Parts: sequence; C-alpha cells; structure tokens
Amino acid sequence: MLNKLTAAIQKLSPELRKIMGNIGWLFADRILRMGVGLIVGAWVARYLMPEQFGLFNYAGAFAGLFGAIATLGLDQIVVRDLVRDPACKNETLGTTFALKIIGGIVTVLVTVGTVFLLNPKEQLTLWLAGIMAGGTIFNAFNTIEFWFQSQVKSKYTVVARNTAFLLTTSLRIALIQMQAPLIAFAWAVLAESLLGAVGLAIAYKAKGKTLLEWRVSWQRAKSLLKESWSLIISSFAIMVYVRIDQIIVGQLAGNEEVGLYSVAARISEIWYFIASAIVTSVTPSIVQAREQSETLYYSKLQKLFNLMALISFSLAIPMTFLSKPLIVMLFGENYARASEMLSIYIWSAVFGFFGWAKSIWIIAEGFTTYALITTCCGAVMNIILNLWLIPLYGGNGSAIATVISYAFTDYVMCLIYPPARKLGWVMTKALTFNFFTFKQLW
Repeated sequence: MLNKLTAAIQKLSPELRKIMGNIGWLFADRILRMGVGLIVGAWVARYLMPEQFGLFNYAGAFAGLFGAIATLGLDQIVVRDLVRDPACKNETLGTTFALKIIGGIVTVLVTVGTVFLLNPKEQLTLWLAGIMAGGTIFNAFNTIEFWFQSQVKSKYTVVARNTAFLLTTSLRIALIQMQAPLIAFAWAVLAESLLGAVGLAIAYKAKGKTLLEWRVSWQRAKSLLKESWSLIISSFAIMVYVRIDQIIVGQLAGNEEVGLYSVAARISEIWYFIASAIVTSVTPSIVQAREQSETLYYSKLQKLFNLMALISFSLAIPMTFLSKPLIVMLFGENYARASEMLSIYIWSAVFGFFGWAKSIWIIAEGFTTYALITTCCGAVMNIILNLWLIPLYGGNGSAIATVISYAFTDYVMCLIYPPARKLGWVMTKALTFNFFTFKQLW
C-alpha cells in the first residue's frame, strides 16, 4: 500500500508535489492549532465563565478590528513581488518590515483611543485591548513568512510559529491552574506574538539569511502603499464585518452574550485554516498561470473554488445538526445557548472560503479598488443588519447578519460588477457543483 502511494506521488508533477508538500505543512500547523487551541480555549472559557470570557473577547475584538492597520494590505502584494522580482528581495522585505512596525504602533494608539472613547470608565477593558493590540508590533516579523511563502517552503514558519504557540498554550494552562486574573490571559496573547517573532527570525537565520541584509527604501514604500492603500481600507472593512459584531453585541446585549457569541464564531472560523493553507500554497502557481494563458488561469481558479465549495459544505451541513452536543461537550452547559448561534454562523464559512480564494484573483488582476468597494459595502451592510437584528434576536441576529453580509460581499457583488462576472460564474458553478472534477488540482 505504501509503495503504491509512493509511486502515485512520484507520478505527480514537481510543481504539484511542492504545492502538496507545502499544504501538508500548513495543514499540520493549523490542525495542531485547531486541536490544541480549541481544547485549551474551551478550558479557558470554562474557567472564565461567559461574563469574563465575553469581556476578554470584547476587548480582543477592538485589537482585531484595528489590526488591519498593521498589515497595511501588503501581505499578498509582497509575496507576488517576491515571486516576480526575487532580485529585489532585501529591499522589498526591509521596506515591508519598517512599514509594518509603524503600522503596529499606530494600531495600538488607535485601539486604546477608541476603547477609551467608548468605555472611559472601564480601565480593565482598556488594558486588555491595549495589551492584545501590542502584539501587532511584533507581527511585523511576519514579513519573514512572506519570503518563505514565495519559496513555497512554509515548513520553516510552521516550526517557528508552533513552538511559540505550544509555549504560550502551556502558559495558559499554568494560568488556569494558578487561578490567574483575566488580564494575565491578555499578556499571554502578547507573549505568543513576541515568541513567534523570535522563532521566525531564527528560522530565517537557519536558511543562511539575515535581517541585516534588508534595506529600507522610502521610494519603494511609496510604491507599495500606492498599490495597497485600497487594500488597507479593504482589510479594515473586512475586519469590521468580522469583528464589529462582537463589539455591537457587547454594546447592546452585554458581555455574557458576547461570550456565547464568541464561542459560536470561534468554532465556525477555526476551519478557515484550511482555506488559508490552500490559498497560501497555490497563489504563486495561479499568479504564474495568468502570465501564461487566461484559459489555464481560470481553469485553475475553477478547480480551486470547486474544492472550497466541497470543503465548506462538508463542514456546514453536519455542524448545523451537531452544534449543541459539540458546544456542551467542549464548553459546558453554561454555553449551551451558543449552539443556536453556531448552527447559523457556520454557513458564513461557505462564502468565507470563497473570499479567501477570491483574494488571489483580486491581486493577480490588480482589482484592489473593487476589493475596497465590495468590502466597504459588506461592512456597512453588516453594521446595519447587526443594529437591526441584535435587539430582536441577540447573538442569533448577529449570526444571521454575518451570513448575509459574507454572501453579499464575496459572491453577489461578483455578479453585479461586470469585470468580475466571469469569476462570479466560476463561483456559481462551484456552488451548484456543476462540472465538478476530482482531477488533479494543478
């Protein structure tokens, strides 16, 4: 059996073997994080109880919301440029790193300022948000990961990041045993970002590279920001309709409802590691295919969306019916009401997976303005729906708002915008499983 599997793998093209190997490493990374993170996260939730767990997630939502500023919309642009022009690697990486450091500092200031304006008397909320937002400064070291992605060598970043993850997971367990206060768990979030940065630097050094070779070019910075400015706003808009729901739930329904809703959101979104791993691994291949042939390019996109549809439906259907026993088993009876939210929220994963895949098309085509418009429309729709539905249905209303806004942003807008209709048709065929093929992906 093993010999047959080895022989089958050897028949695959070198490019496909490289992509599959990279996906394998990313899957191992996400599965470890999903399994260990979910179990320990549930343990933390049980320890904190819905009220405090809700406050923790409410504060974290602010850090996540403004974390889009720290990324500056550069991630896939940088990977693309490293693939297209490897000779300028050090200038691209150095400039990106400097921009992300500045972005991280701005993120902390904006996060703290916003929380203070909304909750001037709640010092604990302010400290929680500020500490967790501090991790965005160390996330500048994720610039190293972009180089590994461009080389389709994610195993090095997997080792580095998981070392940090396991260390801080052990710290969280220790905090529970010590019956530590809530704020200690915020410091654990910051510690994971710091350790991850150290790990990535070590991995880069192990490949014979050094950060000292990087160069900062403000001319290059202007060029990157000129292309990414719309993605910065787009990324912020994405985070609005990903995180604003928890903030509005907290403002309108209280911390306990946030705690319940956060559990449903976490279980639904934890599966995005699959989409992330696949998209990260196939981006270079699809970008190169566009340079060769439009037919080959859209053929690869179709197969990618087919795969995304199959995976997301395979998750959403059983989760709809198994939500309550799953919630109670992991988080306990105190969180049982979150099962209703989960059975609704999980369907946003279908369009969330499509959104991940669509990001390749946006970058390859240079349609960053389109991304800006669609995500802003989706964010506005999500806010309006949340303000309308949360007073009526609580967390369930927010889950409904999330599904509708995801569907509108990642699918319906492709049918409305003429240049994107070809991609919209690709999505339609994937959603209806027309012409689905199990042939090799690339």
